[in-house]
Formats: sequence, C-alpha cells, structure tokens
Amino acid sequence: MRETRRSVRARVVAHTCDHCSLLAYELCASGGVLFVRRTDRSGGRPKTRESERLPDARARRMWMDLLLGNAR
Repeated sequence: MRETRRSVRARVVAHTCDHCSLLAYELCASGGVLFVRRTDRSGGRPKTRESERLPDARARRMWMDLLLGNAR
C-alpha cells in the first residue's frame, strides 16, 4: 500500500540497515497496531510504502517472514 500518513506518530520497533542497501524496512507501532514500512532510495526521491495495520502477532510473523526471505 502507499504511505497513507494515517498515523500521526509511529514508533519504530525494529528496522533493517539502511546503510547496507537502498531498500530499508521498519516495523512500526501506532495506535495499538503494527505495520511494516518499506523505503526505496534507489531513485532520485525516496518512495515509501506501508503494509496494512495488523494485530501484534500477525505483524511480527510478517516481519519475521520478511527477514527470512519468505514474505511475498
């Protein structure tokens, strides 16, 4: 999904290294739910996308799948 700016503030719970790759991921918490934010810096201007807001257990499972290379 495109970044919605639906959340006024989001706390970054975990993140990948943005110095190692032009593609970085953040696990964010806001309003009692979690989501994954993806930032692509490969173009001239960074592009940000966000996953749907999910309950903690589902979002953490998606985050682990992402880190292990099992996410689609």
